[in-house]
Amino acid sequence: RMTRPKRPGRAAETGRAAAAERSSDMAEMAAYGLSAGQRVAVIWDSSSPVEGLKNLVAKIQALVGPESRVSVENIDQLSRSAHAASSFDVVLSGMVPGSVTLHSVEVLAEIARILKPGGRVLLKEPVAAQIGDNNRIRTAARLPTALTLSGLVEVKELQKEPLTPEETQSVQELLSYHGNDLLSVQMEGKKPNFEVGSSSQLKLSFAKKSASSGKPAVDPAAAKLWTLSANDMDDEGMDLLDSDELLDSEDLKKPDPSSLKAPSCKESGKKKACKNCTCGLAEDLEQEKKESPQPKSACGNCYLGDAFRCASCPYMGMPAFKPGEKILLAENNLHDA
Repeated sequence: RMTRPKRPGRAAETGRAAAAERSSDMAEMAAYGLSAGQRVAVIWDSSSPVEGLKNLVAKIQALVGPESRVSVENIDQLSRSAHAASSFDVVLSGMVPGSVTLHSVEVLAEIARILKPGGRVLLKEPVAAQIGDNNRIRTAARLPTALTLSGLVEVKELQKEPLTPEETQSVQELLSYHGNDLLSVQMEGKKPNFEVGSSSQLKLSFAKKSASSGKPAVDPAAAKLWTLSANDMDDEGMDLLDSDELLDSEDLKKPDPSSLKAPSCKESGKKKACKNCTCGLAEDLEQEKKESPQPKSACGNCYLGDAFRCASCPYMGMPAFKPGEKILLAENNLHDA
């Protein structure tokens, strides 16, 4: 009698389905670049469905490990969180299914701050096909620029797809956007492999100067030819010249002392003695001052000019001068009476 093979029970089918679902979840998380032991930050906003957020966090926890390795932060409270710099290996923002998250400049800068050097950020954001009246929504070309300006590198686009009707309605309600050209773009960026403000010592190699770059080496044999010793002085075969024989009769004449004297300041036409005068001009000028003293003013206003002088002042019509100064009038100030 033939027997039919037993069909698997419902429990076995349910187990296989659950295993297939877990395998699919693991593949999805692997696509995010997550691995066991990493610290992950999940950022959500008011548009993120609660159930979708719970499911995403549960999948990440099943892959990376304990619950303490996954932090869930609201995008509006991210800058106020107590996370230290370089805390997370991966940051996921706007990745909750159904989210329409917009990332401001401040949010992108904070994401770059809490990422570890070499860490990755995956974000999804609705973008417009062209610039519209709503300045909050970027275009697909401006989103990579915003990530780069926040300090991220290797920025690239992973996926671009149209919004679902539910997401489109959410954008229209939350962002007051009524266009039909919205797309959902998924981007990836990395933090450089160094921390902001870090320093590193540079090793510079300089070529050593060769010995030939300095003075040329002296040939010992050549140097010996130009060296005299006491024995050489007594050698009859050594031809020595008397230095006096190199002078002629003109060289032996004594020079005229007047030709050795430098010209005085007076001879060169100077009217003012030098600071360290040695020709006697300073003494002559000092003697002239003593021989022709300037008259002193009786009222004390003669030096100030005609506006301050008396009607009978002998200096009337002359320019103002300093006390003791010799008055000199230019030729253009002299007129025939």
